[in-house]
Amino acid sequence: MAVLRRHDPRLRALASRLLGGGRDGMDDALQDAYVRAFQALPQFRAEADIGTWLYRITYNTCIDHLRRAARQPDPVDTADAAWAPALQVRGPEHAVAAADIARRALAALPPEQRATVLLVDGEGFDNQAAADILGVAVGTVGSRLSRARSEIRRLIGEDYR
Repeated sequence: MAVLRRHDPRLRALASRLLGGGRDGMDDALQDAYVRAFQALPQFRAEADIGTWLYRITYNTCIDHLRRAARQPDPVDTADAAWAPALQVRGPEHAVAAADIARRALAALPPEQRATVLLVDGEGFDNQAAADILGVAVGTVGSRLSRARSEIRRLIGEDYR
């Protein structure tokens, strides 16, 4: 239980962003993920960090929820660039506008790219750890990051790092 408490805030952030921000969906997915983790605990061999293992279970559960619901987060209408000029605003409102723009651009990415960006750029995992969590090759993480960053740059019209 202490392990879940320690990792819960970061797992919630991952689930929320993967599922498009709906709290009900996030809570359902996390409940499912935690049940799956509890059921799989006897098979946990401690070859990986338990946090990485929990991220993997949460990621898989969120992807399952997206597939079952056959829904994607509301896409950003890139034809409506009314939100992009907000980056030109300076002052306290700039931070709020920039955060909203980044959130919308991130939500426009396919779930696999969104998860990769969240794990590497948001959570600070290296490419190998992200690959372990996502169940893909390290090169796939690099290519997903490249495509995602390119798309984010296109959407917001400014360098993303």
